[in-house]
Amino acid sequence: MRIEILGTESLGVRGLCCIVHTLHHHILIDPGVALGYKRAGLLPHPIQVRAGERVRSNIIKKLKIATDVVISHLHGDHIPFANANSYQLSLEPVKELLKKPCLWIKGIDRETAHIADRRRQLLMALNRDAGPCEGQDHGVLRFSKPMDHGLCHTPMGTVMMTRIEDEHDVFVHASDIQLLSDEPIDQILKWQPTILLVSGPPVYRQISNDQIENARKRVKILAGNIPVCILDHHLLRSMSGVQLLDEMKKDTKGRVLCAADFMGRQRLFLEADRSKLYDDFPVPSGWHESHKRQCPDWQKNKDSDEL
Repeated sequence: MRIEILGTESLGVRGLCCIVHTLHHHILIDPGVALGYKRAGLLPHPIQVRAGERVRSNIIKKLKIATDVVISHLHGDHIPFANANSYQLSLEPVKELLKKPCLWIKGIDRETAHIADRRRQLLMALNRDAGPCEGQDHGVLRFSKPMDHGLCHTPMGTVMMTRIEDEHDVFVHASDIQLLSDEPIDQILKWQPTILLVSGPPVYRQISNDQIENARKRVKILAGNIPVCILDHHLLRSMSGVQLLDEMKKDTKGRVLCAADFMGRQRLFLEADRSKLYDDFPVPSGWHESHKRQCPDWQKNKDSDEL
């Protein structure tokens, strides 16, 4: 098994996209990318924009060889987005590529009508059908039942975790569970992965100290049972999250790491560092307007959030 993490916060963008290569499969999970539309009143810095363009290009390259595509949930940083803004991956240039691989998409359990309609529109654009696959096994692929997107009983909906097994390894993509509840942790441990990729807690939002401490305890449990635990995504949208990652990496003797560490790449916490990027590399007046004019018409929507 070979795992390539294509785009997430330690690689400079929002998302949790990877491709898993086994003997007979190339499984692309969550082929989406986003940049927070505004943070501290600032649009994405040009350095972020370039990072996003590289990730988009790489996702498109991997789509050309994918045998399977898995979509854990239908937020705009995890899917090719029909209403993409200039910082996301638009559906338009990839919809023909998405007609070829097997397609595994989470259903609409506990989703808003808006998200349910997004799923319907995606399948209509591809002229394909795909039933919900939560709780099912399909060869090397196994999917969890719906799990909370972060905290229980919020309007954020649910996500689907994915297990992939080959002769030597078990990889689990735990998507946006954010380590904020016990149920997905129990499922992950039952699956006995050798490598885990999961979103850490969103410390950039207002979550309590108790919730953060409980997330740390869950990380220790996971790291005590899984040789490689890759924490990224929501956790690394702030420098306080980066600090928490490094503390957990030290506490677990290196079993916890971020995607950039796993891939042997330079850490690019561009979302967390946006204000500093503006201070260190001032943006010329009119840059964003010029960038938007250069984008195709189908990628000029203004969307203030990737959800």
